[in-house]
Amino acid sequence: MATARDLRPPGAATAEPGARRRLRQPRLANMVADQLRARILAGELPDGATLPKQEDLFEEFGVGLPAIREALRILETEGLVTVLRGNVGGAVVRQPRPSKVAYMVGLVLESRDVGIEDVASALRRLEAVCVALAAERADRHETVVPRLRARIAESRAVVDDADAYVQQARGFHEDVVATCGNETMILVVGALESLWSAHVDTLTRRTAQFGPFLDLETRRHSIDEHVRLVDAIESGDTAGAEEIVLAHLAEPERYPFVAEGTTVRAALIGDA
Repeated sequence: MATARDLRPPGAATAEPGARRRLRQPRLANMVADQLRARILAGELPDGATLPKQEDLFEEFGVGLPAIREALRILETEGLVTVLRGNVGGAVVRQPRPSKVAYMVGLVLESRDVGIEDVASALRRLEAVCVALAAERADRHETVVPRLRARIAESRAVVDDADAYVQQARGFHEDVVATCGNETMILVVGALESLWSAHVDTLTRRTAQFGPFLDLETRRHSIDEHVRLVDAIESGDTAGAEEIVLAHLAEPERYPFVAEGTTVRAALIGDA
């Protein structure tokens, strides 16, 4: 069991008494939060699990209740727990999710008044990296190509419906990133894909402002481009795959909200 002595910061014994009083509780709270965070990230406390009651944590760590409460506030601020107030009480574990990354990225971009076309430009270049990685995968015939071809089949099935097609088309690009094989790219680029898709979903699909996608031939041409891209990935043609996706994503103005110069809106992540 961790005790207050175990959690005491190095050098605390030689600190001035006044400084020790000022630093003791915040330092202990951070150390308790560190240990609970490590358990959550290691999966010892799974998503949806309830943390022990504050009194039990007090017994385990041997620190005051104020330090325990502050530790829970730290974890709640990080989004790792949801503290339930009232008679129910307790703290519920929330494992980190990619959607949280997308939301935080959206908040930062919105605070800087960044236009959604900036996200589109970044995605164009980063998705080219993802398709090259997918084309390099030795197991692409089992892990990448079947998933992308299945998405194309779903797109063909709804090609007569502009709303449904736009949704499937966005899903195709999300699948490209998700199957690239590099976990860091999947997380980072996937967050941008989620942010972009939320804008497409809310500002295009939900308002029925499909721009050129209202034209059936445009939707069919989009499917043809997706097929060419998957063919290049399947054959291991990294340069060809990059060239295709760069050309395919070169016209973000196809979406009306881009042409209007819409600023990134983080709240759309929650609405999508």
